[in-house]
Amino acid sequence: MIDLYTSATPNGWKITIALEELELPYTLHNIDLSAGEQRRKEFLALNPNGRIPVIIDRDHNNFVVFESGAILVYLAERTGKLMPKDPKGRSLVMQWLMFQMGGIGPMQGQAVVFERYFPEDVPAARTRYKNETRRLYEVLNNRLEKVEFLAGEISIADIATWAWVHTYRWPRIPIDGLEHLTRWINLLGERRAFRQGILLPPPAGRADVQEARGASIVTK
Repeated sequence: MIDLYTSATPNGWKITIALEELELPYTLHNIDLSAGEQRRKEFLALNPNGRIPVIIDRDHNNFVVFESGAILVYLAERTGKLMPKDPKGRSLVMQWLMFQMGGIGPMQGQAVVFERYFPEDVPAARTRYKNETRRLYEVLNNRLEKVEFLAGEISIADIATWAWVHTYRWPRIPIDGLEHLTRWINLLGERRAFRQGILLPPPAGRADVQEARGASIVTK
């Protein structure tokens, strides 16, 4: 059994999607970020950085894993799924996972901050992060012109990236002309695990989470 400590964010959705895709039993613990539960002593004992998601693997001596990318790798290797066993295939998955962790996540995250939440309007910052996120989307589109999934077969790299990219409407990143990315967003959005994963945990009435979730399927 897996204990999952998470919230309704793209990084959190990575793990709910993965657990649903892998059909692993888990207990979900909703961390209220607005109430600062991620800064409580009990949570910091699990993740000193005070960020979701975190898992505790009860079947393996209560092993704790934090950082969404590390959790995905752990779950894939624990189950032997969503990660090729050959070195080249594994490297491909890791390359695209790192692309999300080092690129899509930080850039789109900042785009959201300056587009939706920053107390001051900073046009230069909004433009900078939105343009860079669009550029990264174009990289994905070029890759997906050649393959159905980022590493050839569906993997944790697709889960990590889709959890962020399917919310493109929230930071107002256009995907016009990115037909291969559009196909991929829709294809994954039709899978049961992806549909279910973004409904967990409940958004506690937050309109921003509801709107972000509403971008799962592209309508043109």
